[in-house]
Amino acid sequence: MSDSHQQPAHSPGTGEGPDPTSASSLLLCGARLADGRTVDVRLGGGRIEAVGTAGSLTAHGARVDLTGFLLLPAPAEPHAHSDTALTAFSAEGPVSYAVEEVQRRATEAALLQLGHGATALRSHVRIDEVSGLDPLEAVLQTRRSLRGLTELAVVAVPRLLTGVAGADGLAMLRDAVKMGASVVGGCPDLDADPAGYAEAVLELAAEHGCAVDLHTDGTDPTRLARLAAMSGGLRPGVAIGPCGGLSRLPRDTAARAADQLASAGVAVTCLPQGGCGMTDRQAAAPVRLLRAAGVRLAAGSGALRDVSNPVGRGDPLEAAYLLASQAGMRPEDAYAAVSTVARETMGLAEVRVEAGFPAELLAVRGERIAGVLSLAYSRIVIHRGRVVARTSAVREYCDSAAAVALGLPRQGRPDPGRGETG
Repeated sequence: MSDSHQQPAHSPGTGEGPDPTSASSLLLCGARLADGRTVDVRLGGGRIEAVGTAGSLTAHGARVDLTGFLLLPAPAEPHAHSDTALTAFSAEGPVSYAVEEVQRRATEAALLQLGHGATALRSHVRIDEVSGLDPLEAVLQTRRSLRGLTELAVVAVPRLLTGVAGADGLAMLRDAVKMGASVVGGCPDLDADPAGYAEAVLELAAEHGCAVDLHTDGTDPTRLARLAAMSGGLRPGVAIGPCGGLSRLPRDTAARAADQLASAGVAVTCLPQGGCGMTDRQAAAPVRLLRAAGVRLAAGSGALRDVSNPVGRGDPLEAAYLLASQAGMRPEDAYAAVSTVARETMGLAEVRVEAGFPAELLAVRGERIAGVLSLAYSRIVIHRGRVVARTSAVREYCDSAAAVALGLPRQGRPDPGRGETG
């Protein structure tokens, strides 16, 4: 198979500026939906205007032929680390955390993940006494420059928040929120007073109306119970992850912790591709146990080629593939964990391929979700009603006579009645 090629539909701007979303409509022709229907979908004003049987809708603007593609709600990435992304193999000595270098890496990482299909990202950015707020400012600049291509929410992650040493961290966290961080986070497990750390984050979040997203391995059920008790009713919501340590607890103990998280409405973001530098990347969250308790379970990518996972892909479809292949989830539920549930966890509007919903869509060559998770080569990404990225892949053989004679497809499997899937 030839190398995949990804490219955004246009070069990103350098400031806030006007929303570059096109006002003209876009007609997606002949797309297959997860329920098996083949439809046309008309987009306009950043939303889905109409869905009709194939050939029934009139184009008022551009057309995109999606014959052979499955059309799905776009994934969202609930757990990225833009400030450390792409730092695993630095050929020029120590990694630079100067604003311009972090912005360059964060932009490249966001575009890579956009190419995979994630039209929204939540990025955890460390703030500490060494780098100060510079990495945060860099990722905020990335957010501004990519407006119209992808949505980037920034999580401020302080190192310490309690005691004398934590006073500066708390002040820095307040400054981060003033600068534009829309989520407050951190890793209570690394503080001398984990409960005090979590309490400080929750109080500041309540004061400013921010969401909360905390790193934890979940190895201490008492600590999880207290976090659940403190989090109940907090809006716009609390997420924790990757919670791999829960899988090492006795099953009944882990089940009680999961019940408490579910009752408090705390979401869990697992990282099937491996953790990140702030948590144990070797352990996997007990997916079945959490879902059985009714916990809202999203899946993220975690590290993207940094020292904690130098081969991290940042691909939501790979995260879904791993949930299906290793955690035993149905392919449809696995995909929901990186799309519908991830969006809900991030406080984003629901997306369905129905009239009136946001036009945040991913078209992948294939007929069914199971096949898409297995061989997700060619992708078309739609954000705010326009194509913002394409990935094309063509499989070729040096002697394809046998494949031609048998009528084998070049990608995927043919759908009876629709012919070659190309």
